[in-house]
Amino acid sequence: MRAPTKTLQSCVSLPLEEAQLVAVVEKAKDWAIMHGTAMRSKANFNTDALTFAPFVLTPSCFPRKEFLKAVELQPVLNELIHAVAHDAQFLQSTLASAGKVDEFTRALLTIYRTVLAEGITQPISLGLLRSDLMLETQCDDECSERKLAVNAYCCWKQVEINTIAAGFGHLGPASKALQSFVLKELEHGDKLKNLPENDALSGLCDAMVEAWKLQDRPSAAILFVVEDVAYNICDQRFHEFYIRETYPHVAVIRRTLTQIHRTGRLGERSELLIDGTEASVVYFRAGYEPGHYHGQAEWDARLLVERSLAIKCPSIQYHLAGTKKVQQVLAQPGVLRRFVSDARKIDAIRDIFTGLYSLDQDEGGDEAVALALANPDRYVLKPQREGGGNNMYGGDIPVALRAMSSAERSAWILMERIVPPVSTGYIVRPGGPSPPPLVQLTSELGIFGTIIGSKDEVLYNRYGGHMLRTKLSSSNEGGVAVGSGALDSPYLID
Repeated sequence: MRAPTKTLQSCVSLPLEEAQLVAVVEKAKDWAIMHGTAMRSKANFNTDALTFAPFVLTPSCFPRKEFLKAVELQPVLNELIHAVAHDAQFLQSTLASAGKVDEFTRALLTIYRTVLAEGITQPISLGLLRSDLMLETQCDDECSERKLAVNAYCCWKQVEINTIAAGFGHLGPASKALQSFVLKELEHGDKLKNLPENDALSGLCDAMVEAWKLQDRPSAAILFVVEDVAYNICDQRFHEFYIRETYPHVAVIRRTLTQIHRTGRLGERSELLIDGTEASVVYFRAGYEPGHYHGQAEWDARLLVERSLAIKCPSIQYHLAGTKKVQQVLAQPGVLRRFVSDARKIDAIRDIFTGLYSLDQDEGGDEAVALALANPDRYVLKPQREGGGNNMYGGDIPVALRAMSSAERSAWILMERIVPPVSTGYIVRPGGPSPPPLVQLTSELGIFGTIIGSKDEVLYNRYGGHMLRTKLSSSNEGGVAVGSGALDSPYLID
């Protein structure tokens, strides 16, 4: 990998004196658990116990100008994904090659084609999206190089956009609250003004309730589709608790795909009935990876939901619109014009794309393979999966590519690796050393967006808050839920 040489300053002077560090870490751990900045332990799972989620002790610096640019762009990205999701020809042709060799993509496409053939029962979709991005230090144009000479970065690039189970609507704002507590304990309360407001929890939940209102079914519930075992329970439950507290007339029920198969059915109007209760909005926090489907029963449950009158988040077409292959094709020259008519918006979107390459069985795919084999540290190999822990890096890329047939390559894409600036800080982990060591870190910012609409009309389109995940600069993956990242929040600098 090209070594990051640029460094972002810390918002407080580091290192901290050891006694002060130990004291504030112990307080922060307890604060986190007592305010729901927590998860269930994978190592010692117990539904009666929580442990604090890994967190960075003090917020990581992020340029204010770039943060505001990402916030401003999010409604445009919402519109783009909405348009893509409602272009059946584009989705099917784009994912055809991946669907031939990847069973999971093929199963999703089968559901999509089934409901298309039958006629879409519910034309309105709810999108709770998250666009993930990183600052970039590798610049290849004169203007960016001049900018890099002054700053620790030249621009930011999109890592991916998530359309299903985009998590941390609670843990994003909770991270800000936790780090605000730490800054005050360190007598840096004057710095709180540089932590941006974060209404991710209310932003996402309010959009769910807006979709619920559109259905005009006062006795209907919002259904959360959840995993069999929920480790990231606080992030899920606080969505439910916010809805129940803010909108006490709106019921929330939780079911797994297996439970939906057992007790779900369609009513006379094609309404979705779960144990006799109508679910007019369905929010998927599961269903994004093959392991959530134990057999045909769970796939039948997904199809049942898609056939229903419920507003889905995501609908099957929104799920497909968030695949890596779609992201790669959107980055090809001229493709954005199919979905966006405003030239300024097209330029703004294209500006955030990094290099994305098809691995299909053609000349372009062969050229991409050659690039990856020649310099694997410059790239990331990505499958059509969500949830973290699925990508391949560095020396693993040539091994994987050589083991694939030319057809199997179509289930993957190749992305140029983003090289962000590093920062310095303390990661606090359950069972970690005391005091925690001072380490080098890199961060990934997630911007939430909410959109509701049909093919012909957008009814609701907003920025929905943010989250920041930070990892060791030497680590490839940054997912908090999969154990490699830590909660953080942006400290805006000029």
